[in-house]
Parts: sequence; structure tokens; C-alpha cells
Amino acid sequence: MESMREDVADETEMVDAPSAGPDRGEALRIAEALLFASAEPFSVEELAGRLPEGVDVAAILDELSAQYAGRGVNLVRVSGRWAFRTASDLSFVLARDVVEQKKLSRAAMETLAIVAYHQPVTRAEIEEIRGVATSKGTLDLLLETGWVRLRGRRRAPGRPVTYGTTPHFLDHFGLDAIDDLPGLEELKGAGFLEGRVPSDLSVPIPSDDDTLRPDEDPLDQDDLFLPMELGDGDE
Repeated sequence: MESMREDVADETEMVDAPSAGPDRGEALRIAEALLFASAEPFSVEELAGRLPEGVDVAAILDELSAQYAGRGVNLVRVSGRWAFRTASDLSFVLARDVVEQKKLSRAAMETLAIVAYHQPVTRAEIEEIRGVATSKGTLDLLLETGWVRLRGRRRAPGRPVTYGTTPHFLDHFGLDAIDDLPGLEELKGAGFLEGRVPSDLSVPIPSDDDTLRPDEDPLDQDDLFLPMELGDGDE
């Protein structure tokens, strides 16, 4: 009887014993491989769908980020997603190998900055802020780079198109979110605002929320296929 009780106890322990959790080391290797092989950044949700069930994805990313912190490539978060990028202090090493397809003009950079900080913004509003006319080609170029997108149409005469930035804009400039753009004091410190700055100058807090504003209508299906000169309303 004593032997029988011991056998039953052994079987009970086997049934009640917790199952082994996911292999953390294997999960780290899988996450590392996925991130290295992907041309696009991964979201936490996307990684969770590819890693063993039950893995703490945030902890895995934190550990990988720490492991690569001092290496030639770093694991960073861009546009709310995770990707490997060349360490910022080594970017000059690769600069000679980069073929710049199109160098943005000063007008294009100014327009891009206005879109980033003031979005959603129309072409007429861009011109008002810059104080000069904005050519069709400037906005076309920014759309081609994938840094700017058509958002909607302003509820105003002519229903002009509104513009905003894209996740690719954040990725290219190494930003996790649009509110990582520098504020007024940071711009001054970086030398972008030199000389006498007007006392009433302010830099707006940017937002790239996809939700249309009360004064915006959604784009029509045909808007995405219209030439720019037809898509700008009466601007």
C-alpha cells in the first residue's frame, strides 16, 4: 500500500508540475534574425506574432537594445517600431557609399519643415508661412520621397488638399514620434535660429495623428490618382 501511495503521489506531481516556459535565449535569437533580415522596422505586435508564445517581447527588445548599445549597429525605435540602424557616431563612415538621388533644395527643406510642424497644412498656408510662392514641383518632390502625404481636403472654398508627414519621414530622420522634433530652445541651441529672434516667435507642437480634423474631409478615391495641379483645388 505504501508503494502504491508513492506511485500515486509521483503521478500527481507530474500532472501538477508547471510546464516549461518559452526558451528566452531562442526568442532572442529569433528576434535578432527577424530584425536583421527585415527591410522595414517591426512593431511589437508583429514580433509577438513571430516569437514563441508567452515571450515578453518588450523585455526581449530591451535586452537586444542593451546588447547592441555599444556596437556598430544599434537597435532603435523609429516611428513606434524597432529596427537596426548604423550607430549615429559612425554614420560618416558610410556617407561616401550613399548615393543621394535628389538633393533637397532650401525651398523643399523649408516646405518639409512647415508640413512637419504645422500639419495638416495646405499649399496656400505653406506659402503664407514662408512668405513666398511654393512651386508644384517642390511638393511633388516631397511626395515622391515618401516623406509627405496627402491627408484630406480642407472644408474651404476650392477644397484644397491638406498635407502631412509619413512614418517614412520619421524613419529617415531617426525619430520615434513626431513630437521628437526639436522645440524652439533646441533649434536655437543647434544654430538653426540665429541673430535676433522675434520675441513672439513660437514653434508649434507637431502632431501627425491620422484622425482628420473637424475642418478636413476625407480624400475621394480618385484623389490619389489625380495630377497635383488638379488636386490642389483653387490654390
